[in-house]
Amino acid sequence: MRATRRIVAALALFVAAMLSSGPVAAQVKIVDEVKIGGLAHDITFLGRHLETGANVNLEVLFASPDLLGVIGSPRPHIGADINTSGKTSDGYFGLTWGIMLIQSLFQPNDGIFINGSLGGAVQDGFTNSAPPGRKRLGSPVLFRESAELGYQITPNANVSAFVDHISNANLANHNAGITSAGARLGLKF
Repeated sequence: MRATRRIVAALALFVAAMLSSGPVAAQVKIVDEVKIGGLAHDITFLGRHLETGANVNLEVLFASPDLLGVIGSPRPHIGADINTSGKTSDGYFGLTWGIMLIQSLFQPNDGIFINGSLGGAVQDGFTNSAPPGRKRLGSPVLFRESAELGYQITPNANVSAFVDHISNANLANHNAGITSAGARLGLKF
């Protein structure tokens, strides 16, 4: 649980630093979007369900720097999946690619979008031994990928269905992996 608090505290400090109103922040857009959601923890998809509870998902997406233009201008992100039942939580980072599939569906500036991300995660669960009801994830540092299908309600607000997965890609003795799925609300700046 202390590791979860550290993950949340580090995320909060980083976001606060990014949102500070210094002269650079006033001239350059740093934070592009903030997302919050609720996820079912450790669903059966892409693995065996063992851990219980729900996750609170928090994520900050940053404006894509020019140097990432060569790979499609993904947005860097940091986030956390915080398990409400004291099971495995994680802090994560990576890059998010997105496209608008359908524009102006019901009104101007709305539409259907899809996002996908790749990156890494640091988890506070178990690696090589675990009590009953907990997963052995093989490593404290894992790979993470996610997919999201959403509706852009206005230029500044969206809702989406979301799934993310963490595992070590069979690079360690144990690779239980955890997949979580649910819904999120996004607010753009």
